[in-house]
Amino acid sequence: MSITHNFSSVTSLNVFFEEVRQSVEKCLDDLIPRSNLAPERLHEAIRWSAMAGGKRIRPALLIATGRVFGAPPGSMIRTAAAVEMIHTYSLIHDDLPAMDDDDLRRGRATCHKQFDEATAILAGDVLQTLAFQAIAGDENLTPATRVRLISILAEASGTPAGMVAGQQLDLDAEGHDISGPELEQIHRLKTGALITAAAKAGAVIGGASDAELEAIEQYAAKLGLLFQITDDLLDVTQETGVLGKTAGKDVAAEKATYPGRYGIEAASSKAASVCDDARADLLPVDRDTQMLTAIAEFVLHRTR
Repeated sequence: MSITHNFSSVTSLNVFFEEVRQSVEKCLDDLIPRSNLAPERLHEAIRWSAMAGGKRIRPALLIATGRVFGAPPGSMIRTAAAVEMIHTYSLIHDDLPAMDDDDLRRGRATCHKQFDEATAILAGDVLQTLAFQAIAGDENLTPATRVRLISILAEASGTPAGMVAGQQLDLDAEGHDISGPELEQIHRLKTGALITAAAKAGAVIGGASDAELEAIEQYAAKLGLLFQITDDLLDVTQETGVLGKTAGKDVAAEKATYPGRYGIEAASSKAASVCDDARADLLPVDRDTQMLTAIAEFVLHRTR
């Protein structure tokens, strides 16, 4: 499906999200080995997690940002799918008993519950490597652009400034009274790093200038922080059936969260403030950024 819809309203945003979802899932279906290929159990586990739906916010952000700078739709889809594969691999591993120990993801059994822990670990490993393969083999991009995108995604995924570092800091903080700046750093790495990489990738594919790229990075860093704050809030304000994952897990695991440290009201105010900051970061970009503003507002008001 070609993603060509122009933004004009909340309805347009929802239509855009649906177009992205369909396009990304078709690309994932093409890139991920079929379940009838050996080793069948492993490929079935990969598809169980990668094709389970989800919001696909990161691919949508990448494509929306690319469109701001005039990137052709066909030049973004494999990188968008690669970002989603990295995200899904991280969810598979985060849900393992050794980490967050969760039984439910996207409204159904987590990968290790549906299959087993070893298969889940391998499924995550494969998705991580497939992501970089997807970008490396994208003939719609120049070799230099592919190398740059791989570097962006690798930096955002690992350490010291990526989501793996954030996950370790999150685990280290369980049961401890950490400072506000320490909490924000966990959120910026654990969730924000990959969200920032998605927006940055779209801007790079679209040929954004250095100044534009800096503004997009600042916007996306705020968006990532906003996403995690609202995630923290949803964990204590929504039910499992709405979330598609186990509600109240953060409290049970004594996770470091904004509601836990500041309370629900203050965390909600912080989320609104971060959303305002994200919108302000887009002001230096002299292009149509309405879609990016709408995405920030969507994240602020999301209910699952």
